[in-house]
Amino acid sequence: MHPLQHPRNAALLGIIFVMIGVIYWAVPYFGHWHLDYAGVTMLAVLGIAMALIAYVLVAGSSND
Repeated sequence: MHPLQHPRNAALLGIIFVMIGVIYWAVPYFGHWHLDYAGVTMLAVLGIAMALIAYVLVAGSSND
């Protein structure tokens, strides 16, 4: 059996990290505190990378 019924659902892994990055940006921005742009960027890129690698792993796995 395939690990995911639809490999497009692998994007959900990446969306989690992107949403954490949005929260990480929004809280200091609207609270008028110091904003760490490097952290926001790295969380967003991590989300993209996680979604991509999850898709590659699922798409390359056997259908057994």
